[in-house]
Amino acid sequence: MVEHLHHKTDWNIVVIDKLTYASNGMERLRDAALLKSPRVTVFTVDLAADPFSPGLVSELGDINCIIHTAAETHIPRSIEDPVGVIHNNVMSTVHLLEYARTLPNLEKFVAFSTDEVYGGAPLNVDYTETDRHNPTNPYSASKSAAEQICIGYRSVYQIPLIVVNCMNVIGQRQHPEKYLIKCMKHIMNGEIIQVHADPSCTRPGSRFYIHARNVSDAVLFLIHNGKLGEVYHITGEKEVDNLELAQMISKLMGINLKYELVDFHSLNHGHDDRYSLCGDKLAALGWKPPVEFEKSLAKTVRWTMDHRRWLDI
Repeated sequence: MVEHLHHKTDWNIVVIDKLTYASNGMERLRDAALLKSPRVTVFTVDLAADPFSPGLVSELGDINCIIHTAAETHIPRSIEDPVGVIHNNVMSTVHLLEYARTLPNLEKFVAFSTDEVYGGAPLNVDYTETDRHNPTNPYSASKSAAEQICIGYRSVYQIPLIVVNCMNVIGQRQHPEKYLIKCMKHIMNGEIIQVHADPSCTRPGSRFYIHARNVSDAVLFLIHNGKLGEVYHITGEKEVDNLELAQMISKLMGINLKYELVDFHSLNHGHDDRYSLCGDKLAALGWKPPVEFEKSLAKTVRWTMDHRRWLDI
């Protein structure tokens, strides 16, 4: 997101991050040469811990746009530590909204939510922005709560809100707990990949994947063209099942795939076979992903093969 905004705009960009295990310090910003830019400033702050301090508010200055992507996103982690994840995702949102209330020149508050707030999607069902939430694990419940809190602040305090629900993101420098990078590590090490499937172990689960740069492009488009108070879905353009994605990654790496289909979901509550969103509302405004899925995947896999240290962060 920071890299895209830095490349596509002349904005001064402020990053607030608490630098957990998932961040790898500031290495992503450093690796993209963004820490050298006079237009990028970083503050190490835990948004969920406390309200914004007077000193931080003074340092931040006149903020015109907030893009709220701060969250714990790993479902297994939310199942192991539901209280921590819920506290982080809800209170980071509350503190950021409270800060936003003080900004006289705030034009947009873009709040990131997820496809998972709607729960698992049956085959041939694509949820729209007006469908009711039905979260199935602590992570998705925390994101649903945060989304509704944002809408409540919009109603009462006139926060210039836009909510986006996004699907599974891929991209360079992604943490290896995510499926694409995890697959690459298993394939490279000659290990068997356990592919999550239905109880019969014949139909793998599926996802819609979208590159982080496409997501960032959609956000920038909505900052310029989105209607305040609206919810928009940022969708991948192609549904890919878990086995198909592993096979595509294996082919791009030039290494044989070893796998087994496992009935994971029946034994592990809170994991859904399929999520799906309808992206017609954003498409009707004129946005489409600038880079198609196959090219995004190929670029991500080949870049990671050339920068293998990112497989082990």
